[in-house]
Amino acid sequence: MEKQENERFRDSIGTVTSEGKRSWVYPKKPDGILYKYRKWVSYILLAILFSAPFIKINGNQFLMFNVLERRFHIFGKIFWPQDFYLFVLMMLIGVVFVVLFTVAFGRIFCGWICPQTIFMEMVFRRIEYWIEGDRGKQIRLDKQPWNGEKIRKKGLKWFVFFVISFLIANVFLAYLIGSDRLLLYIQDGPLAHLSTLISLLIFTGVFYFVFAWFREQVCIIACPYGRLQGVLLDTKSIVVAYDHKRGEKEKGRAKFRKNEDREDTGKGDCIDCFQCVQVCPTGIDIRNGTQLECVNCTACIDACNNMMDAVDLPRGLIRYASEENIEKKAKFRFTPRLKGYASVLFILVSVLTGMLFLRSDIEANILRLPGQLYEHKENNMISNVYTYKLINKTSIGYEDVQFRLISHNGTINTVKEHINVPANGLAEGTLFIEINKSVLNDDKDKVKIAVYSGDRLIETTGTTFLGPRSYN
Repeated sequence: MEKQENERFRDSIGTVTSEGKRSWVYPKKPDGILYKYRKWVSYILLAILFSAPFIKINGNQFLMFNVLERRFHIFGKIFWPQDFYLFVLMMLIGVVFVVLFTVAFGRIFCGWICPQTIFMEMVFRRIEYWIEGDRGKQIRLDKQPWNGEKIRKKGLKWFVFFVISFLIANVFLAYLIGSDRLLLYIQDGPLAHLSTLISLLIFTGVFYFVFAWFREQVCIIACPYGRLQGVLLDTKSIVVAYDHKRGEKEKGRAKFRKNEDREDTGKGDCIDCFQCVQVCPTGIDIRNGTQLECVNCTACIDACNNMMDAVDLPRGLIRYASEENIEKKAKFRFTPRLKGYASVLFILVSVLTGMLFLRSDIEANILRLPGQLYEHKENNMISNVYTYKLINKTSIGYEDVQFRLISHNGTINTVKEHINVPANGLAEGTLFIEINKSVLNDDKDKVKIAVYSGDRLIETTGTTFLGPRSYN
């Protein structure tokens, strides 16, 4: 019966009451060495997030994901729809990396790197502490009637939240359409680009809703990674864990009493102060064990360590540890499961690296014009008409581009006299390939074509050449 009572928390969510209503979480402001480390990590990642769209490498945006034009910049390199296989491979690598990291270290990504946690805990929550005060003051403010103080504080908070949400929406728009175009839109004024302004306000509304109201519910309800965690974790995974062996001992938890020797009384080191519960941003009690709501933010570790220092007990009652470490004092080791994931990750990264090195700067596509048959010319020549498309994946333009037939004796004539491929752009048009009938082996011959810029070979490609059927 007692075990059932202790496990009841697994059948409900801490942010929802028994009546199904929202239970608002008022976390106490964390304080400790891990929180300071998290702040520095967060500030560095925020600096990268806000500056990346405005950094240029060889004239290319450092990071851009232009879905509408199907053009992506990753670390200054341009990727087109033709490079979709590389994108799929990158996504697979990301998934395997997350799986490997989760199996080894639990949900540490959520607490230290996830943009949702960083914005919520290191930006919006800190503004809330600055305007409304810590946990107790926030609770009292929400309970008091709407008077001048409440209107002033709530209004200021909501206004600042909206401004920051609008700023975040602009940065995300820079990732989607490019920072140069965003700055141009700003210079032109909002009325000149109403559709963009409406999209921007929609994004602003989404961010405002998430960080002003939905908050930790994103991690608990919306984020699929929290659910995935339950499948990936095992007893060897290192997570933020409560040492129940030390915290409970023979007599269980008990309030702290001055000059009491807890070792002799058999009481656990947990003094039931609830500081770990009050600082938790998702409203859970870490002493109940690993839970899907836990984002491994380490706030409970700092709170518990501060209390242990205050009552002169050893630190580490709540710490990074595996279940086996707590139960059997087992050290972390690289298990066969981790080795398997690491091997798959290494293979995928090696394949991606090879593909990136083999990726050409120019992609040439030459296709026969649909519905057109071959044509007989003078001197027993057979002619086929094609369309070509040259995609330049670099920031360097190519001039005086020519096509040369390298598999057969023949000629290639283009409709355009001079072909130039602009930087980060494409050139397309029509060309004719003429080959003497005597050198054709079949009615469908594979031909190879070299693409030159001046005297420099920049790409080779192939296509099919149609001719009369041979009856030899």
